[in-house]
Amino acid sequence: MDFRPWFVMVLFSTSMLAGCFGEDDAINAGNEQMDVYADPWDRTNLVYDDSDVFARVTENGSYGIDAVRSVFVPVPSITVADGGAGLTGNAEVHLGLWLPVIEGCDWESGNVSEECQVPVIAEVGPYYNDGDVDALTPADRLGRMLIENYVPHGYGVAQVSVFGTGESNHCMDLMGTDEQRGIDAAVTWLGSQGWSNGNVGLIGKSYDGSTPWQAATFGNPHLATIVPMSGLIGVHELMWRNGSMEARGLIMHNGVYGSFGIDGDTEDVQNLCEGYIEGYVNAPAAYLSGGMVDYAGNDYWTSRSFLDQVIQNYNGSVYIIQGMQDWNVDPHMTFPTHQLVEEAGIEVKTLAGQWAHDYPDRISGHSTLPSGEGAEAYPYTLRWDWADEMLYWFDWYLKGEGRAPILGVEMQDNQGGWRFEATYPAEDTEYMVIGAADLNPSGAGMVTTTETITMTYGPFEEDLYIAGMPSFHIAVTPHTANGAHAFLDMTDSSGMHLGHAVMDFRFADGGRDGNEVLPAFSTVLGKMEFLPMDVFIPVGETITITMTQTGRDYVPSPGAAGGYSLNWAESELTLPIVYRTCDDLFQVPMHDYGDESDRLC
Repeated sequence: MDFRPWFVMVLFSTSMLAGCFGEDDAINAGNEQMDVYADPWDRTNLVYDDSDVFARVTENGSYGIDAVRSVFVPVPSITVADGGAGLTGNAEVHLGLWLPVIEGCDWESGNVSEECQVPVIAEVGPYYNDGDVDALTPADRLGRMLIENYVPHGYGVAQVSVFGTGESNHCMDLMGTDEQRGIDAAVTWLGSQGWSNGNVGLIGKSYDGSTPWQAATFGNPHLATIVPMSGLIGVHELMWRNGSMEARGLIMHNGVYGSFGIDGDTEDVQNLCEGYIEGYVNAPAAYLSGGMVDYAGNDYWTSRSFLDQVIQNYNGSVYIIQGMQDWNVDPHMTFPTHQLVEEAGIEVKTLAGQWAHDYPDRISGHSTLPSGEGAEAYPYTLRWDWADEMLYWFDWYLKGEGRAPILGVEMQDNQGGWRFEATYPAEDTEYMVIGAADLNPSGAGMVTTTETITMTYGPFEEDLYIAGMPSFHIAVTPHTANGAHAFLDMTDSSGMHLGHAVMDFRFADGGRDGNEVLPAFSTVLGKMEFLPMDVFIPVGETITITMTQTGRDYVPSPGAAGGYSLNWAESELTLPIVYRTCDDLFQVPMHDYGDESDRLC
């Protein structure tokens, strides 16, 4: 049948849940404290407050919100060797802190009863006083949502400035070891105060979504959970993929964030640290090599790589939130990260919707996305249940209240349908291997600055989902040294974007290990992998893949002007496929249902 998954409103039965989660899980979910909170598939008919720019909890807390406190946290681990404020011995990070007003609790005394102790939710980033309000003012991007929703429910909320930004001194280190130690000091302070129950959770988006990953590298006993939204598992990992650099890779430290700490006051001298100076050298060096430039003991990029350390040291939980149409922080920050974290024994859940570089609940961003980049899924992208979802998560992991959330992946396809997968890619994924004879290539057999290759496959014989990271293997022969770079764009028969891949063929095997030199007229088998995608393909549809030298904001490899030839005999496209029907989908609460509530599959 030719269905559109965004026409779905499913009422889940026990048998249906058994199909999704396993029979035992479904029975337990039906019998154990179902009144504690509604799972996402049970929220369809719940009414949420959509009058503000962010989601609201369905039940307001009973506590008042106390006046903000301005706190400077000393960071003694910053020493003379780090330069900046290490030279004066007074490195410190600044934060604004909001606590609940609880009858009989005196926060100022520092000696409060156990009943008065509260956990803390913190957002840590560089934007307070630098492109946004100061740390003592609730920020519209997230702080106000956290303060107004969760302080009345018995949480402290903190807005923390990283080094070199806001009122924090020392250096703007762009996620380097200095910044990491400052974040860790803030977590320790928040978790060790007399009014704290000892548990801290970090949440944020973009840069503010990268600081939770940084904090988790330490194994700090106070860090109980992190919620990175479109956050970086590493700086080089974001801006280089398979040796291919995004244009911003050259300027992120020095051109974008390095100036945040230079504001004309007497503390400017404290920003002259080694990280800022090293940025001038390491960015162009990484472009020329494609790698992390880790020879001769250089650790500029490796010290800004977080995931391996998190897996080794972290003892809390992880809730990843990712826009599948995010071209700023691509979804390869989330997949296969989810599986790697899961395999390490860390409790992890992921919420992945078809929005861009945004929060799950913001109309202004979701409603303006173009076709092929989220428009088809709107307004089903909007998660007005997100404030509740976070409250349930924090209650369990910061207070030990409620019941354990069901872990896994809430995934939204490109047409708007939501489903739950135990992991991602799903365990029942099938891999459709398409050989050269079925790809129908058209073009001159080579790729240059003007010549491209187009290949097609289809029509598909049944409805299915391409769900995961498709791969395309192709043998290439550069005409000049280091002269092979490719961008793949997958579209449907209407020309709508489905997914993309990029590679500098010096890194033909993919990943971070490659050759800095690819000699002219030497042939390599490029094992390209698409960025994570989840797209519904109806029966009769045909896909097209266009191979160009570069695309979007990716920079061609240093010798790419010479172009390269292709050997189609060794080409192979592999599509990760899952089969799902309307019964596998659920509809979440949306802004202005209108007649949409009557839509069925």
